[in-house]
Amino acid sequence: MTNHVVRKRLFISLLLGLLLFGALLARLGYVQLVRGPWLQEKAEELWTRDIPFEGTRGRILDRNGKVMAYNISAPSVLAIPAQIKNPKATAQALAQALMAPEDKIYQLITKRELIVRITPYGRKLSDERAKTVHNLRLPGIAIAEDNKRHYPMGRMAAHILGFAGIDNQGLAGLELVYDKSLQGKRGYVSFSANAKGERLPGSADQYTPPVDGLDLELTLDKSIQSYIEREMDQAMARFQADNIMAIAMDPKTGEILGMGSRPTFHPNEFRKANPLVYNRNLPIWRTYEPGSTFKIITLAAALEEKKVHLGSYFFDPGFINVSGVRLRCWKRGGHGPETFLKVVENSCNPGFVKMGQRLGEEKLFSYIRKFGFGAKTGIDLNGEAKGILFTPEQAGPVEVATTSFGQGVSVTPIQQVAAVAAAVNGGKLMQPQLQKAWINPDTHKIVEENKPHFKRQVISESTSKKVRIALESVVARGTGRKAFLDGYRVGGKTGTAQKVGPDGRYMKNNHIVSFIGFAPADDPRLVVYVAVDNPKALQFGGVVAAPIVKDILRDSLRHLRVPPRKKQISPKNSPTETPIVTTPNLIGSNIDEIRNSLENTELQVRGKGNKVISQAPKPGQRVKKGTPIRIYLGDK
Repeated sequence: MTNHVVRKRLFISLLLGLLLFGALLARLGYVQLVRGPWLQEKAEELWTRDIPFEGTRGRILDRNGKVMAYNISAPSVLAIPAQIKNPKATAQALAQALMAPEDKIYQLITKRELIVRITPYGRKLSDERAKTVHNLRLPGIAIAEDNKRHYPMGRMAAHILGFAGIDNQGLAGLELVYDKSLQGKRGYVSFSANAKGERLPGSADQYTPPVDGLDLELTLDKSIQSYIEREMDQAMARFQADNIMAIAMDPKTGEILGMGSRPTFHPNEFRKANPLVYNRNLPIWRTYEPGSTFKIITLAAALEEKKVHLGSYFFDPGFINVSGVRLRCWKRGGHGPETFLKVVENSCNPGFVKMGQRLGEEKLFSYIRKFGFGAKTGIDLNGEAKGILFTPEQAGPVEVATTSFGQGVSVTPIQQVAAVAAAVNGGKLMQPQLQKAWINPDTHKIVEENKPHFKRQVISESTSKKVRIALESVVARGTGRKAFLDGYRVGGKTGTAQKVGPDGRYMKNNHIVSFIGFAPADDPRLVVYVAVDNPKALQFGGVVAAPIVKDILRDSLRHLRVPPRKKQISPKNSPTETPIVTTPNLIGSNIDEIRNSLENTELQVRGKGNKVISQAPKPGQRVKKGTPIRIYLGDK
C-alpha cells in the first residue's frame, strides 16, 4: 500500500470523525440549548410531587349582601406512601385518630401511588380532629388545608342553592349551574422527591396559591324568602298537603325575590335527604293543569283583540254546550246575566269559554305561546320543564273551550308567574332570573352584572291596565276576597285544578289549589304565586291559597317599603264576613266624650289622665268592625 493511499484513507477517516463529532456536537447543542427547557420541565415533573390546595369557593349572597352559602375550614389528610417507614404502625395510629377501620387505612397508605387521599375517613375534618392527626407526627402523613360548604340559613332556599360535594364541586341547584365560576382554581405545595417518592434532602418547597372563586349575588331577598318559607311550613302543618310551591317575582324585571317548595331538605345534610326531594325543584319542574289562574291569559288576549269589553253582558245559564259536550259553571244554575267584569270576578267557566270561542283556536294558542307557555322560561336552574299544549291537529272546539279556563293544558308555576307578570306590568314578558351579579371576593367590586332580559311585548299597556282593574275587582268583590289587603290594592286570581291520575282520568277529591296575586294593582311591585297540592279537608284556591298569598304580600310590601294606596276598590262583604270600617281619630279627645260617642266599640284604656295621647290601631286604618281600640291617656 503506497503512502498516497494511506494518507488518503487517513484523511477520509479524519473527515468522517470530524463529521461524526460535529453531528454529536450539534445534537448536544440542540438537546442542551433547544430542547433543554422542555427536558428540564419533564425532569422536574418526574421528581416533583404536588400537594393540592383547593381555592376558596365563592360565597352565595342575597340581593342585600346576606350570606346564604360560604366555606368553613375543614382540613383533609393526605398520605405519601413512599415516605411511610412503618405502614402497619402508621395505619394503627391513624385509624385510631380518625376513628376508622385499620385495614381500610392500611390499604390506602400502601397503594403504589405518589399521593393518596385518606377518603372518606380523612376528608373535611374538624379542626380538633385535624390537630390530633398533626400531633402524631407520622412520616408520610400530611394535613392539607381544605374547606367544606356551609349553609347558615338551614333549609331556606335549599332547592335554589343546591349543595356542593366533598370535592368542592357543585352537585345541585345554583351550586351546580355556576360551579365553574364559584369553584376557582387549585393551588399546590410542591416538593422534590426521588424515584421512590422520598423527599430529596436540601430541596425547598414551592407554593402556588389557589385562586378563589367569585361571589355570586342573587336576586333573592332573604326577608321575602323567609316569609315564603314560614307560610309554606304553616300551610303544610295546617292542611297536610302532598306538596306546596311558591314564587315571588318582581314583575318589572323578572327577578325572583323568593321561591321554594315543600317537602324540602337541609343542604348541610343532603346525604340524608331523599334524592327525589332535592332533585325536583317543583316551581320549575312540576307540570299540571293550572285551572282558573290560566283564565288571566284568556282575558288578556280577548281584551287585546277587542273580542270582549268588561262592561258588555253575557248570560250564564250554568253551562255551555260545545260540540255536544256540556261544560258546566261551578255555580249550579249559573250566574244569569252578568258583565264580563263579573265573569272574571265570579270565575265563570262558560264566560271564559265564550272569550275563547270569540278569539278562535289560532289567536288563542298564539297568545298562549306569546305569554311563554309551551317553552322553558330560561331561568338559570337545571331541570326546568316546558309543559304541554294542544297541537293544531289536536285542538278542536272542545279543546279550545277547555283551554280557555285552564283545563287540558300543562304548565309550570314559573311559567304562570312570568306570564301573569307580563299581563299586569304593561305587557312585557321578562325572563325570570336568579343571578344578579358576580363579585370579586377581594375587592368586593362587581365583575359582571346580569341585567333584566326583556323577551317581547305581548299585549299593550292599555290592555294590561284593564287586566289589572279586572283582577283587583276579583280580590275586592269576587272569588279572591280572602287575599284582600287593605291599603295595598291587591289583584289576583284563584285556581282549583283537578289532577289527572295514573289511569289518565281526573281524580276525585284531589286538587291543586292555587292563587296568584300582585300588588299594588296600580303599579305592581310584586307577583306571588302559591299552589297547594291536595290539601286535606279544604280544596278551594280562594280558601286555602289566597290567605297565604295575602300574608306574603303584606309582609313583603312592608319590607320593600311600598307605601299604601289611598284609593282602593271598596270590598264587597258576604253576609258571613265582617264589614270593614275606618278607625276614628281619638287623639286629643276627652275620655268621657269618647265613651259616650263610641258606646258600641270596645275600648281598652291604658295610662292615667283625661286626654287621649295615642291610640292603636292608628286613625284612618281600615279594620274589621268590632275590632277593639286601645287608647293611651295623659294630661297633655
